[in-house]
Parts: sequence; C-alpha cells; structure tokens
Amino acid sequence: MTNFNLTDLERIVAARAAADPDQSWTAKLVAAGMPRAAKKLGEEAVETVIAATAQGRNELVAESADLLYHLMVVLRIADVPLGDIMAELERRTSQSGLAEKAGRRAE
Repeated sequence: MTNFNLTDLERIVAARAAADPDQSWTAKLVAAGMPRAAKKLGEEAVETVIAATAQGRNELVAESADLLYHLMVVLRIADVPLGDIMAELERRTSQSGLAEKAGRRAE
C-alpha cells in the first residue's frame, strides 16, 4: 500500500500548474482553460466507465488514475480546494445516501 494520497496529488498539480506550459502537461492544460480541462475530464470519465465494464482490472486502475488527475486539474482551475470536496463528502456521510438524495430534491 502506498502513502500517496489526493492531497499529495493536489500539491503536485498546483506546482506543475505554475510551470512553463512548454515543459508541463499540467501547465499546458491549465493554460488552455476550463473548457479544455473539463472536456479532458469528461473523456477520462468515459474511458473509466469503459474500463469498468469491458476491460480488466489494470485498465480500470490506469483510467481511474487519469480521471482523478484530471479532476484535480479542473478543481485547480476552478480554485476549489480538495478540502472543500472532502468536507462535503464528510457532511454527506453523516446520513444515508438515500436521505441525502431526498434532501437535495427538497432544495
């Protein structure tokens, strides 16, 4: 098991986002803006679904890593810290998923 976590990934994405776009894929993606990064995130989501339903474990692991990376890039561009996402997940886990979904409909 690795000690690497999403906070580590968030830090690496932030550092690479500040690099020269000619030297870093992350910086290039950030420089291209939200529409390009969001499109790439969507592509990775589809590839993850395909891997989950029609490919093997190794492909699912690889595509899931791509998906998480691209999500972190989108969050970076939107200036949404991972801590905000984790706080929302923590809030949601204080109740059942069915109750949480029912509460969203009432809003």
